[in-house]
Amino acid sequence: MNMANITKKVSWSSRGDDSARGEATPLLNGTEEVRYTRQPSGGLFHISRLSTVDLEEEITSEEDSVRTRPNMIPHNEKLLSLKYESLDYDNIENQLFLEEERRMSHMGFRCLEISRWVICGLIGFLTGLIACFIDIVVEKLAGIKYIVVKQNIEKFTEVGGLSISLILWAVLNSSLVMVGAIIVAFFEPIAAGSGIPQIKCYLNGVKIPRVVRLKTLMVKVFGVICSVAGGLAVGKEGPMIHSGAVVAAGVSQGRSTSLKKDFKIFEYFRRDTEKRDFVSAGAAAGVSAAFGAPVGGVLFSLEEGASFWNQMLTWRIFFASMISTFTLNFFLSIYNNKTGDLSNPGLINFGRFDSDSVAYNLYEIPLFIIMGAIGGLLGALFNFLNYWLTIFRIRYVHRPCLQVIEAMLVAAVTATVSFTMIYFSNDCQPLGQDQTKDDYPLQLFCADGEYNSMATAFFNTPERSVRSLFHNPPGSYNPLTLGLFTLTYFFLACWTYGLTVSAGVFIPSLLIGAAWGRLFGILLSYFTSGSSQIWADPGKYALIGAAAQLGGIVRMTLSLTVIMVEATGNVTFGLPIMLVLMTAKIVGDYFAEGLYDIHIKLQSVPFLHYEAPATSHWLTAREVMSSPVTCFNKVEKVGTIVNTLSNTSTNHNGFPVVIQIPDSDEPGMVCGLILRSQLIVLLKHKVFVERARTRLSQRKLQLKDFRDAYPRFPPIQSIHVSQDERECMMDLSEFMNPTPYTVPQETSLPRVFKLFRALGLRHLLVVDSENRVVGLVTRKDLARYHMGKHGLEELQLAQT
Repeated sequence: MNMANITKKVSWSSRGDDSARGEATPLLNGTEEVRYTRQPSGGLFHISRLSTVDLEEEITSEEDSVRTRPNMIPHNEKLLSLKYESLDYDNIENQLFLEEERRMSHMGFRCLEISRWVICGLIGFLTGLIACFIDIVVEKLAGIKYIVVKQNIEKFTEVGGLSISLILWAVLNSSLVMVGAIIVAFFEPIAAGSGIPQIKCYLNGVKIPRVVRLKTLMVKVFGVICSVAGGLAVGKEGPMIHSGAVVAAGVSQGRSTSLKKDFKIFEYFRRDTEKRDFVSAGAAAGVSAAFGAPVGGVLFSLEEGASFWNQMLTWRIFFASMISTFTLNFFLSIYNNKTGDLSNPGLINFGRFDSDSVAYNLYEIPLFIIMGAIGGLLGALFNFLNYWLTIFRIRYVHRPCLQVIEAMLVAAVTATVSFTMIYFSNDCQPLGQDQTKDDYPLQLFCADGEYNSMATAFFNTPERSVRSLFHNPPGSYNPLTLGLFTLTYFFLACWTYGLTVSAGVFIPSLLIGAAWGRLFGILLSYFTSGSSQIWADPGKYALIGAAAQLGGIVRMTLSLTVIMVEATGNVTFGLPIMLVLMTAKIVGDYFAEGLYDIHIKLQSVPFLHYEAPATSHWLTAREVMSSPVTCFNKVEKVGTIVNTLSNTSTNHNGFPVVIQIPDSDEPGMVCGLILRSQLIVLLKHKVFVERARTRLSQRKLQLKDFRDAYPRFPPIQSIHVSQDERECMMDLSEFMNPTPYTVPQETSLPRVFKLFRALGLRHLLVVDSENRVVGLVTRKDLARYHMGKHGLEELQLAQT
């Protein structure tokens, strides 16, 4: 096969010679790419392109480097990072597993199913409580800040000296944001951003270090409170999704590895397969708590997150979403002294659209589609600008102190721009009867009984601003106010997303879209002044514009339609919202990828999409596999296993178990597959053949021993094996997976991809006609092929 048809981005070490060892390629962020080469070791067969293992989830030196130097991330889509490993979503059906399944009664299986529902209920309940806590604290902090600033502005409006009010506003914002940035930059950098790209990767099968830790949850919650209360152009919905996922990962395991507390419950679910399903439920519960959209939460997990799905999982996720929404609304209603009032669900209360007063006609559909195209164009521009801004940050704003300073700078600039826009605005509107002190209206230079309309948009939490754009009566904003606000907030939100703070992009996107959507409706009424009343209410155009802008940025379709319908309580807008989102996605995809996909690529995660790259059918498993492969015999010498696991140049996670042909150098016939994590546990418990009858090994090893070690398996360096023990033998037949998935050498890449992706595999063996192992396919072997500007391209690996 002529490999020249692929645009080569790197010379893979397994296909080169050993003279390349030690050669380093400088990356644009100042790091160096390390290339691994073949290491000869007796009769073992080695994979020379497999990536570094990360089974140890304690703070290793490599992980600590990632935490303290988050700039050490490749900054373009031409790289794949070696620091990301796969999760084992395929069940290991060894003898221990099969024996446990056979021993379990029908009632035992029923109890397990009941436990799954109980866990989903706990996930929804705890996620709702966290959402309630975030909402109350944000409203309290924002309310105090706005009242202080408002009183200061009113004091200096007549006597002069409003510059002091500006300084006060900027200092308050910067102080709150500084706290949020410090706890993220110095304590848990993985808590930065919305967390949705990381959760997408986790559900895709990629192990993101520290993404579902308790510490991450704590930093996320307090970080997003500081970000939103600090006046940044951010939302709290993305962090809620991440928070729900962390809650799910912790509750489903029945213990906290961070607190070193084991409650001895839910032990059966201590494996990646079960944990993945609960994390899907947690993400859906987060969406439900943020928007009051249980069905939208389920569809979000299906469309954006979960790679694997079944009917029972759908119902359990819906149950978790319902519990989350009910919990949030119940406690918020008690807090607001409205016990039993569950009419306004979700953190983000858009308010209810009245179907009778706000309707649309079929001849407005083309206008909505035009708005969808505008949203796609603006979304592509937003993503393009944020892409280059993120590259700039990775290159130059890589130290934690610089990241904190940048966040404070953005907060100060946001306050300054907001104050300046309000100061120079002369858009004064009469104070309506429905206006309350909670809406923080500023009078400034307006007459008594009037308020500054620009202040309604800027001098508010983003959620309240969206609601005012949706529901304020016609005439509440003049076109100039909306146009300036859209332009200003667009660039502020673009600058803000990617800061080292916990923050989401949903609400800023909705706010931008609602502003230009309302402007679109006002302009329509100007051009059709003599027409019917259908143009009279610009609120529906604000809704359509919000959907178009958010769809153009994140490229969600079905789930976002349901979220918008549930959040606004108006099912009649389902059709136009769906058409708008589809249009925004089609137009936006033509120019740039979605924002989450861009950030996944910028982190160089080996993410597998639903389909293999186009035009890749001519590639076969022989071309993409890693070879030669490190193999073990069914009964292997302990010293050989220890040496293999300790060899830093062969830190593989899966090892084929073979039956070696006597007096032959040919690869052995495959009879199973065993994981590094299993070997670590076997070595820890010293399951050696010669010691099987000794007192030390009277207890038969059970699946519980493997589950107790999950997920933080100890490193091989922490396990002491004496010289005498190194001469012992280890029988792997009871612990290996005797039925690993295999494919012939001539299998096409799309077929390998489909098998790997659909089954959630971590390792796929490639065998010849005699069932002898000749290679191994891993996630990075598949992820390194993608469609570029010049056709099918092969990415390069970087040790970051």
